[in-house]
Amino acid sequence: MSAGFLQTEISSQGLLVEVHFNLENRSEQTWKPEEGFCVGWQLFDPATSLFIAEGEWQPLKTQLGRGQRERFSVPIAMPGEPGRYHVYVSARDRGGWHYEKEWPFLLVEVSVAGEMVQSSSVEPVTRGSLRRRGSLRKIAKAFSEPVSTLWRNRRLIGSLTKRDIAGRYRGSAGDLLWALLHPLLLMLTYFFVFGIVLQARFGQDPSRSGFVLYFLAGMLPWLPFSDAVARAPGIVWENRNFVKKLVFPVEILPVNPVLAALVGEVFALLVFLVLLVLARGGIPWTVAWLPILVAPQLMLTLAVCWTLSALGVYLRDLGQMIGFVLTVVFFLTPICYPEASLPASAIPFLSKSPIFLLVREYRGILLEARSPEPGPLLLLYLGTGLACLAAYAWFTRLKRSFADVI
Repeated sequence: MSAGFLQTEISSQGLLVEVHFNLENRSEQTWKPEEGFCVGWQLFDPATSLFIAEGEWQPLKTQLGRGQRERFSVPIAMPGEPGRYHVYVSARDRGGWHYEKEWPFLLVEVSVAGEMVQSSSVEPVTRGSLRRRGSLRKIAKAFSEPVSTLWRNRRLIGSLTKRDIAGRYRGSAGDLLWALLHPLLLMLTYFFVFGIVLQARFGQDPSRSGFVLYFLAGMLPWLPFSDAVARAPGIVWENRNFVKKLVFPVEILPVNPVLAALVGEVFALLVFLVLLVLARGGIPWTVAWLPILVAPQLMLTLAVCWTLSALGVYLRDLGQMIGFVLTVVFFLTPICYPEASLPASAIPFLSKSPIFLLVREYRGILLEARSPEPGPLLLLYLGTGLACLAAYAWFTRLKRSFADVI
């Protein structure tokens, strides 16, 4: 059973929209007015699919057999409230609306502004095609919304990041110099413990300078990741004065520690490159691959920070737990020891870690003049990209109740 909508036209005046069309019987049954066959319309909110209103029904003037048509003009009175609306113009009988039975119907999209219909369109659809279209829009929105949110608020993010960096060191004697000294002192501490006390070495290079370079190359992706993640559980509480402001985009709060930690990585990278020139006399050309590795590193860090910052609103002890987890991840990643020191049976499992892959590829481009492996790199992009989208959706879903908790 089916219906066809042909030669469709639409006109509007004020808040009145009139749809003109030929209704064709494409079913095997004969449509009879005395059996309650008619045409009507229902008004919906497109954002929530909630029913708003229903218009008068227009019965057939005469019965229609298969292939026969009748001309209809359906007036639709739009509400006075500004906004977007969907109107379903459909046939019906005593059994109910035909669009609910997956028959075609006319979808009229209307925007109301002031006391006028601003724009309108009409097309024949089915509920199935409308659901598929909605699913595609949701998928497209899931991919585009995080990017558009960050781009739209880029100036605010930049301002908050600058304030975050300055606030961490304001009032200290070293001021912003600590942005360089902090990662440097941390690296020196680890080097003293593992390079001098434990005398760890990497591969075929037994020299102390070789250990320093391999160790620092592994620390470059770890430091910004661990620094941002350690702060993520409390970032919403630290900025709770922004949460209750209706116009403030709360989802950008976890971005600030990620970018602030990235600034710290830049300083650490400068120190590393200076040491690399002093130890080996130059920098390999493969360092040009670094931005390709920083992109999935940022997506991974953002994904973890969005997830933990949303959970941290409800679990105040999460910050203490994350410190322990980061310590475990650090020692399971071959940063301060060679990858060959791991049990052979553990490497296939541990090497799936994004941090493990980043450490390996950082060393490859900075110390071994080796380009990243395409397969693992592609998986790294896919995994961190999907994790970032899922974490953003998780955060935006939970942020609606942040103000009630805080």
